[in-house]
Amino acid sequence: MKMNKAGLKADFPVFEAYPGLVYLDSAATVQKPYPVLEAVRKYYCEENANPLRGLYELSVKATEAYENAREAVRRFIGAKSSREIIFTRNATESLNLIAYCWGRANLREGDELLVSVSEHHSDLLPWQQLAREKKAVLKYLECDKQGKYTADALKAALTPRTRLFAIAQVSNVIGRENPVKQFAEICHANGTLIVCDGAQSVPHMPVDVQALGVDFLAFSGHKMYAPMGIGVLYGREELLEEMPPFLSGGEMIEYVTRESATFAELPHKFEAGTVNAGGAAGLAAAVGYLEGIGLDEAERRESELTALALEEMKRIPHIHIIGSDRPEEHKGIISFTVDDVHPHDVAAVFDADGIAIRAGHHCAQPLHQYLGVQSSARLSLAFYNDEDDIRRFTDTLKTVRRRMGFGG
Repeated sequence: MKMNKAGLKADFPVFEAYPGLVYLDSAATVQKPYPVLEAVRKYYCEENANPLRGLYELSVKATEAYENAREAVRRFIGAKSSREIIFTRNATESLNLIAYCWGRANLREGDELLVSVSEHHSDLLPWQQLAREKKAVLKYLECDKQGKYTADALKAALTPRTRLFAIAQVSNVIGRENPVKQFAEICHANGTLIVCDGAQSVPHMPVDVQALGVDFLAFSGHKMYAPMGIGVLYGREELLEEMPPFLSGGEMIEYVTRESATFAELPHKFEAGTVNAGGAAGLAAAVGYLEGIGLDEAERRESELTALALEEMKRIPHIHIIGSDRPEEHKGIISFTVDDVHPHDVAAVFDADGIAIRAGHHCAQPLHQYLGVQSSARLSLAFYNDEDDIRRFTDTLKTVRRRMGFGG
């Protein structure tokens, strides 16, 4: 392993608080390293004031911390301008912002929205509600049983009335990376916008929004080592300029009279009220932490562990992998079922051994229904995991059926 100490468990206080913990639920949220926690502490101890509102020194420092975080995110995902970086609470809010602000201004009766069947509910329900409200047509792009989407299927699904296509860069259930760059080119040739859910990609692999060619990208800070309550919406500047505000109130205005108001320029038009400056400071620290480790190195490490886990799981009887059985088609995420054992019971057995995994439908019920599976168990990795975590996971997996009263 080439990764230095900064990429190991010593940087994460949870592993000191819970010695022996095997944390394999990083697709839900990752643990937080000391540099991020220190950045949040420093902000509230040394820089806390209401950003953008005061001319005194402390408020200026708060504003600088907040805007420096925006620039850090812009650099991290390769956006052209910091005006294209909107801070939200999480990826869910980012996606709802697109549906509310772009959708309600641009969608007409009979227009079509296309959504991949594997989407997280956060990238499905906003479009479902928007289609109902605007009397638009909601269509689904289907994958094969391994979770693969093809360019031909996308081309066949698009029509002259398809206004928007929504897809995750990496599935939170199957773990497969989708060919977003190719899909963006296909969509734009059809006059269709593409929305990308980057919640499972941005923390684990290099992402450049200009290279991808997406119109919007949403992701959450808490999945990339930052605090909960801070998220990001990237949008092409020309699209954001045309969109009305999401919320109205303080800080998102330029001038107000009794009868009307003019709105602030980007990005503040979409950031009404007192902002989460402490969360932004933590997000900036998380970006710096990931840059210090190197996303290429983190991705390599997670790929090695994924391959190790998958190959061991394939040797265990009665285990069924959701999606492909090829390690390179799982970006640190493996969902599975165990014959005769409910996923919740699977997770309970793991918890008894000090191993945290996820069980349920993972906020992706349509995908589970499409695959004919009610629910599943899921392990999801981060670069702080190691070979011993995988060994303990597979050792417990071998015992699940026996401990639940089944043979072998």
